[in-house]
Amino acid sequence: MSGTFVGMPAFPEAAREAVGNPTLRGNLRHATHTIRAKRAKAVAELSDWAALREAGKQIKDHTLRQLDRYLVQLEESVTAAGGTVHWAADADEANRIVTRLVKETGESEVVKVKSMATQEIGLNEALEAAGIRAYETDLAELIVQLGNDRPSHILVPAIHRNRGEIRDIFRAEMSEWGRPAPEGLTDTPAELAEAARLHLREKFLRAKVGVSGANFMVAETGTLVVVESEGNGRMCLTLPETLISVVGIEKIVPTWRDLEVFLQTLPRSSTAERMNPYTSTWTGTTDGDGPQTFHLVLLDNGRTDTLADEVGRQALRCIRCSACLNVCPVYERAGGHAYGSVYPGPIGAILSPQLRGTQSEIDASLPYASSLCGACYEVCPVAIDIPEVLVHLRERIVEGGPVTRDGNKVVLKPAKGHAAERAAMRAARWAFGRPGALRTGQRLASRTRRFHPRTLPGPGRAWSGTRDLPAVPAEPFRDWWQRTQGTIGEGGAK
Repeated sequence: MSGTFVGMPAFPEAAREAVGNPTLRGNLRHATHTIRAKRAKAVAELSDWAALREAGKQIKDHTLRQLDRYLVQLEESVTAAGGTVHWAADADEANRIVTRLVKETGESEVVKVKSMATQEIGLNEALEAAGIRAYETDLAELIVQLGNDRPSHILVPAIHRNRGEIRDIFRAEMSEWGRPAPEGLTDTPAELAEAARLHLREKFLRAKVGVSGANFMVAETGTLVVVESEGNGRMCLTLPETLISVVGIEKIVPTWRDLEVFLQTLPRSSTAERMNPYTSTWTGTTDGDGPQTFHLVLLDNGRTDTLADEVGRQALRCIRCSACLNVCPVYERAGGHAYGSVYPGPIGAILSPQLRGTQSEIDASLPYASSLCGACYEVCPVAIDIPEVLVHLRERIVEGGPVTRDGNKVVLKPAKGHAAERAAMRAARWAFGRPGALRTGQRLASRTRRFHPRTLPGPGRAWSGTRDLPAVPAEPFRDWWQRTQGTIGEGGAK
């Protein structure tokens, strides 16, 4: 299995296959229910959770409105602290920059901190093509890499694997990447963790180059922040001589005081902890302490275009906690691979189509990968109204197709599909705008209800194939109201 998502089918097809896998569904159900229960308990401990949530939203919105100013401030701060800042417009440019920086060190391998941004741009594959091997050091990412697999969760990339599967992967693959798994390895968590620790230790001690992302960047000081639970990230951030961090431009917070809010909400929303066991911060370079060369690669890759969408831009508030995945009934059943992106679940359904565009079949299908139940919005620590954005993207896909940039104006290209849906919406608009026609249609529907089919013909068959058509009442509401309550005029009930 390829480690990338290139060539994945659209969500409905991928989800249909995933739902038929009972092992996958069992793994997902157990993991998501456990995490969501722990999160709810951790959040309930804070009496001011709603205020923290609103504060996080306000900080993010303020920063996004003035992103240009804070990016310049961040660059100045990082440079003053001894770091070097690089700007990458897209994935290709970011990969070229990182590859060049690694080659300039003369090294042919790097150790990596878990990073969504580097997965987004396919950095491991780009480095491999240049003869550079990237070693994932996060336990779940290690499992995914050794298994030549794809990540399926933002926080726990190997959530689709159970302990027996992990044991088999370690036994079969560790020797190809370095120190082999111990003889007689069982599937107990302690033994699996120790096998990973022994396997990674030699890489930590040998590596001269580390690659990371960052959870936050503080504009006023140029400080980067990584939060984690295992300690592998701190090893990557402190032991190598050179550190290269690839970070999305939306990860900025203006001040250290702003950071305080997220250091309370992120751990509770992600790992259900009061604080992360390891919170690492670094500001440029310091003689004799940590990496002596630091490079920050600021990644756009569709974020500027997303920022231009007044409704969709709220997706850029995301702090990658994964709380929305753990409560989503669709994710629980379909799993993360069905989304065809490193960003699965509800947040992926609104973030991926905006970062990548909706030209591909899979990206055009993602806004429909939801029941719109709203559970994701209720748990989001920065109050992203994911259902609102989903509906907005659906409208954009149906009415206009993909969005392109024309100077400062957003231009909608005509969509090729969804003709039946557009026709139905136009017919509904015509009927609702003419009370007389609507009244006649309602009475006709009730009097012919015996002849109504149980499934829809033509394009409607896809909708009714998985749903029961609602029964038409024996009497229209207008007639019932007139019979029981009084009279009805053209404007409605009186």
